[in-house]
Amino acid sequence: MIIKWPLLVLTALAASLLALCGGAEWISPAELAAPENQLIFHLRLMRLTTAFLVGAALAVSGAACQAVLRNDLAEPYLLGISGGAGIGAALAILSGLAAVSAWAMPIGAFIGAMASLLAVLLPVRHGDYGNRVLLSGVIIGSLCGSFLMLLVHTMGDRELAGIVWWMLGDLQGRDWPLLTTAGLLIPVAAAVLILLGRAVNALSLGGDLAYGFGISPARCGRLVLMLAALLGAAAVSLAGLIGFAGLIVPHITRRFTGADHRRLFTACFCTGGTFLILCDLLARTLMPEQEIPVGIVTAFVGGPFFLWLLYRKNGA
Repeated sequence: MIIKWPLLVLTALAASLLALCGGAEWISPAELAAPENQLIFHLRLMRLTTAFLVGAALAVSGAACQAVLRNDLAEPYLLGISGGAGIGAALAILSGLAAVSAWAMPIGAFIGAMASLLAVLLPVRHGDYGNRVLLSGVIIGSLCGSFLMLLVHTMGDRELAGIVWWMLGDLQGRDWPLLTTAGLLIPVAAAVLILLGRAVNALSLGGDLAYGFGISPARCGRLVLMLAALLGAAAVSLAGLIGFAGLIVPHITRRFTGADHRRLFTACFCTGGTFLILCDLLARTLMPEQEIPVGIVTAFVGGPFFLWLLYRKNGA
């Protein structure tokens, strides 16, 4: 299947230009360079970069989870990876470490994501990834959500406003060092998954066939899921909890790339970033006087999509 790579890139560039110009107030491309608009341009550029990186990370992570688990409904949010990363990032904020170091949130998010992934993989035997892992992920995700609510309950008013907004998806990046770190980490993790594309193709066919290709399903599956968790943790540390982006984008992209995960991961990196840029633009323009958290927009788009996938899977 031929992918129109130039079209994907042009779409991403067009969405980026719209995001720079659009918002509570429209600024034409020619006026963006004006001295009086420098602050707005700076803020929108940081937000645009954050949206692209987070969308790319979630999309590639979702595609990896779906391949290893061989389940159309798998994604970082449903597997509990995002929830665990959220707890780690929230603890970094509450402890005050996030204010001291830009590394505190990503490290906390990664530790939380790895802990959740370990708990999710406990029922796995000999690389037999399947519905048990997805069910375990839903349970772990619910437990993580309950613990996050407990943390929210113990916060003061000042901390509460920031953490609630963050839990709904906050793309307004405030720290260039953190953004730079994620900007290096996310492409590297995605590139490793692209290099593992052949092995992921074999895993997606089942453990027995993977063995036939000389691939250890348990070892390779763990590595791929760890990379997916790393991408999910990076996304959470940048923008909080954003659901469904990792579910929608891989399915749409797969229709144009086919089942080869080398092409799918590469395309998802571009389409995932574009998708979240457009969702954020919608969040900023629907109610200009009161911005909508981007997580609400992705939930409105992703909820019906999830139900459609569920009904299709059950043959309804």
